[in-house]
Amino acid sequence: MVTIFGLTISEIMNIMVKEGVSIPLIQPLIDFLLKIPIIQYVVALILWKPVFAVLILPGLGGLMISLLFIIWFERKLTARIQWRMGPLEVSRPIAGLMQPMADGMRYLFQEVIVHRGAHKPYFVQLPILAFIPILLPIVFIPAGSIYGINSPYSLIITVALLALIPVTIIAIGWASNSKFAYIGSVREAFMYFAYEIPFMIMVLGMIIIYGTADMATIVEKQGIWGAFLNPFAFLGILITTAMATSRLPFEIAEADQEIAFGPFVEYSGILFGLVMTLAYEKMYIMGLIVSVLFLGGGGGPAIPLLGDLSPAIWLFIKALAVMMVMAFLRSIYPRYRLDQALRIGWNSLISLSLLSLVVAVIVRFMGGV
Repeated sequence: MVTIFGLTISEIMNIMVKEGVSIPLIQPLIDFLLKIPIIQYVVALILWKPVFAVLILPGLGGLMISLLFIIWFERKLTARIQWRMGPLEVSRPIAGLMQPMADGMRYLFQEVIVHRGAHKPYFVQLPILAFIPILLPIVFIPAGSIYGINSPYSLIITVALLALIPVTIIAIGWASNSKFAYIGSVREAFMYFAYEIPFMIMVLGMIIIYGTADMATIVEKQGIWGAFLNPFAFLGILITTAMATSRLPFEIAEADQEIAFGPFVEYSGILFGLVMTLAYEKMYIMGLIVSVLFLGGGGGPAIPLLGDLSPAIWLFIKALAVMMVMAFLRSIYPRYRLDQALRIGWNSLISLSLLSLVVAVIVRFMGGV
């Protein structure tokens, strides 16, 4: 009999079913599928909470849905504010909602051009490798009882993994071996140092308030949302989220009118599609973190028919709301110059982060949460 880590396949399946996601609404269908040979193993694996968290919600499935929605929403919102219609020709009856999928198909079938001067292996591999620091933080973000890895240091690990994303973007600019991509990479590096330190200070302040770096415990302790406990940290992290995800007015590294999409200027086809969505993917992760720290995470009215899926849905909705706020900025603010953005990061944001740290210490001294 085949064994894995001393357990038979049948025993492993029983463990996965026992620790699987409970969804009363479709439980009869799940029970039926669990009786079908071979399919039962696939279903049990997908519904096993660590795998479900990574593949479905809040993981890859949530990421893909948010990407398709937020790109369409940003275009339509900006167009309406500017008295235009926005995407409409693709799927006109549903207001162009299928436009992001059409764009994805276009990128998929376009020719990928690797110019002569590029460092070819890195040029091709880095857009794919950039997904690793995007997906890994999801493993540690809890959605109720659904999470990949439960660690007392989950918040610290997530922030550390997020810090790897700008490194991959700078490496992408280097691999392009182009002066315009290099300028974009240098701008990205400047912006990275401008927002990362204030961001970490404000995260530290929230750890002080909650007395833990375990995100699951942080959500449990939020009788009062963190946004009300420390509004300065909430405001500051929203600003750093805009800076970290190249949202206007901080779309400096990829300024279209100046350096033609910065570090990614030499990319085309599906590789361009991958690097173009990096900022949106990071926005989704930042939205999840903001929701966990300040908006009660997966907390919300229980939906009995959804069972364990209910907190994951609430967490996804809150993260999407944060992304919609970030998309709104594109419509109302002009782009800052690099020196202005750096001044905001090193002066205003540092001051705001230190003020949020003082507030955190006072809240903790008064009893915390």
